[in-house]
Amino acid sequence: MVVTELRRRKFRFSSGSGSVLHYQPNKELGAPAATALTQTTGGDRKLHVLLVQTQAENAGAQEISRLLGAGLTARGYRVTNLFFFRKSDSFDEPPNTIYCASSRPGNPLALLQMLWTLGRHIRATRPDAVLTFQHFGNVIGAGVARLVCRAPVVANQVSSALSMSWPVRAADIVMGSLGFFDRITLNSLDMQREYSRYPKAYRSRMVHVPHGFDDKALTLPKDAARQRFNLPPDRILLGCAARLHPHKRLDAAIRLLPDQPSWHLALAGQGADEARLRQLADDLKVSDRLHLLGEITPRQMAAFLAALDVFVFPTQAETFGLAAVEAANAGVPSVVTDLPVLREVLSFEGKPTALFVDASDPAKLSAAVSKLLTDQELNDELRHNAKGLKLRYSVDAMVEEYVRIIGQVI
Repeated sequence: MVVTELRRRKFRFSSGSGSVLHYQPNKELGAPAATALTQTTGGDRKLHVLLVQTQAENAGAQEISRLLGAGLTARGYRVTNLFFFRKSDSFDEPPNTIYCASSRPGNPLALLQMLWTLGRHIRATRPDAVLTFQHFGNVIGAGVARLVCRAPVVANQVSSALSMSWPVRAADIVMGSLGFFDRITLNSLDMQREYSRYPKAYRSRMVHVPHGFDDKALTLPKDAARQRFNLPPDRILLGCAARLHPHKRLDAAIRLLPDQPSWHLALAGQGADEARLRQLADDLKVSDRLHLLGEITPRQMAAFLAALDVFVFPTQAETFGLAAVEAANAGVPSVVTDLPVLREVLSFEGKPTALFVDASDPAKLSAAVSKLLTDQELNDELRHNAKGLKLRYSVDAMVEEYVRIIGQVI
């Protein structure tokens, strides 16, 4: 019945780079039929969703696509994960993952080869819908997809406009306004406000879809968790999980150590800022109390959080702050930059789940950490409030919203 009804429906083509086939929703179809339409097309063939992302590493955007891919698979979709290149050897890749290059292209010829392979992979997989992630994933992925297939594109905008270079930002605005993206998902209300200055044609495609997250709370004793990462068992341990990038402002966390000789800092992540952070620790003579663990997998994150006394998140710009949400949910007392988006995300029913501070002020950041180390009543209050984060950011709710969006654009 569903397949027959699908064949009867009329289709239209939208403007943009290449023609895109859109299903005209039939209001007479009931919810079960509409759901079936999003999952199958023609006989028993499963709808194929292609998740396109820039680089393969264990970071926030990749965690979201992993959860989304698993959720769509559980709901009957066929999912393929496509990365431009592999950035991390320890990347915990999901099933059905393919790459366009083994590493970041280092010259124009390598870039052209990667783009050619990207187009070939998209054409070969024949997706029914393409979901792109990160600003380069959106701009490059959608551009190539429009050239080689008719699948609609849903762009996941997880990059702050302020963190994009102007050529990429301009390309994103033009492509979003012209219809290269059928939908553009934003993960916070603060991000919606940031993008409110974009052209009307761009904004008409925006949809608010909060991230979901895996519960990374673990009942592993602190000493056992520290032993796993070879961390000092009897010292005050601060920590953060983030890419080693200047925007994360992890140097602010390192600058806490000179005046607090009993504090240690563990950083889980990798990135281009590692050499600068190591040099800073050497200059401040705290290298012996800085523990750079490198990138860890999502399965290791719960143990890392269990090892910490305080989670320190001095980031300069965020669109959601997934690592901080996971830490607060896990019951780790957290100090975060006082950004509007973090105040929005790290709350439940208007109550804070973390301590907010001007992280650019070393004295204020240090005082906030000290407060969490000594004020048990405050810690208990934040932990109690954070119990609601699992309800607010459900993985199932996130996946169902994407199911709805995919059903609209196919």
